[in-house]
Amino acid sequence: MMDLTEMAARAAEELRQAAAAVDPAQMAALVAELAASRRVVLYGVGREGLMMRALAMRLYHLGLDAHVVGDMACPPIGPGDLLVVSAGPGGFSTVAALTGVAKGAGARVACVTAQPGGAAAKASDLVLVIPAQTMANDRGAAASLLPMGSVFEGAQFLVFELLVLTLRDHVGTNAVAMRARHTNLE
Repeated sequence: MMDLTEMAARAAEELRQAAAAVDPAQMAALVAELAASRRVVLYGVGREGLMMRALAMRLYHLGLDAHVVGDMACPPIGPGDLLVVSAGPGGFSTVAALTGVAKGAGARVACVTAQPGGAAAKASDLVLVIPAQTMANDRGAAASLLPMGSVFEGAQFLVFELLVLTLRDHVGTNAVAMRARHTNLE
């Protein structure tokens, strides 16, 4: 059995490898799409959904009009808007349904996934692949130390923070302005 220090080092290395393997062109395309969008709406299920909520918060801090599907204050989506969905293992029925609604309303769709050949990626206008273990491939000798989709979800957090840093420069804001948009109701 590994001790805590060894487990932490191995888990951190798995997250580092996944984040480092993201295609810079895909990241740049998503940054440009986010910056150009009138409104951004985000969606994910389970723990992926938590990472999408974290990204929505940071997009708001950057000054973007960002919302999460299912929140009572989420506005309608339409032309000029972007729906960003998470489908690590390739697809979910809710992601497919929401993608259809968004495209039918004239919005564009971006998918964050570990499975670029999955249904969600194929139905999207652009894709950001984070090559990491999900529940689609969490069995066998090559399985991660971390359970199920934890590597993908952890890598999402790291990749999203790097995306925010890149987007911050792209939209011309800074850490002071971001902090000023942070809630004071905590």
